[in-house]
Amino acid sequence: MEDIRIATVIAHAPVFRIDENLEKMGKFVQEAKARAANIICFPEMNITGYTTRIDVFQSIRMDSEKILQKLIRMARQNDMVILSGFAEMDGDGHVFASHAVVKPDGDVGLYRKLYLAPPEKGVFNPASDIPIFEACHVRFGIQLCYDAHFPELSSRMARSGADIIFIPHASPKGTPEEKYLSWSRHLPARAYDNSLFIVACNQTGDNGAGLSFPGIAVVFGPSGELIDRDIGGKEGMIVTDLKQEVLEKVRGHRMRYFLPNRRDDLFPG
Repeated sequence: MEDIRIATVIAHAPVFRIDENLEKMGKFVQEAKARAANIICFPEMNITGYTTRIDVFQSIRMDSEKILQKLIRMARQNDMVILSGFAEMDGDGHVFASHAVVKPDGDVGLYRKLYLAPPEKGVFNPASDIPIFEACHVRFGIQLCYDAHFPELSSRMARSGADIIFIPHASPKGTPEEKYLSWSRHLPARAYDNSLFIVACNQTGDNGAGLSFPGIAVVFGPSGELIDRDIGGKEGMIVTDLKQEVLEKVRGHRMRYFLPNRRDDLFPG
């Protein structure tokens, strides 16, 4: 990877106030551009808002293509790589928790959530693809909230070449301090075990559909060390420089870089 500046957003995302949420996104993207960020990451389903109420999806028609076209224009106008989430409905009416990777040249990648939390089953469809994306001379994976509790997924992404894993959340309940303590149990381990950067953010506030989110954002380095955080619980954005030399220092150390010594004969696939 090369040095890169990342903007990580804590956003209030009322359910299905799509135009309002997109307008807010645009302001964050402009601020990130002014601060010379290369990639901006928003929380899980920040465009459509997050809900597990199936009646909401049955009553509202989602135009995923229209959302993506707006993101392409936003990325092009600001010369910014945008990572943003929405409830995606395919042509057969299946709903996915998805996160788009939109580049200024109009290229669009898509990650669909793999592991569904118990309340999400029967509402969303689980995906099966594990894509790795490339932009601004870095390779990265995306996981959505509950995905991060399954260590093998991070290892798979690392072995596929990821330097960063972005983990946007729509994780309700608790205070910002309690959420930070929860994340501090497992997210540094994903960074440390796989020698990569972890960038995570959450929604904040009441979403108008029965859920309230304790917005925080954190960045962990490849030794599991905390690099940056915002645990104030309010909307906002942190801008963080991820350094190539930090990654190379870990991966160049034979006792600190674990993946090359993985026993594939014990854990194939």
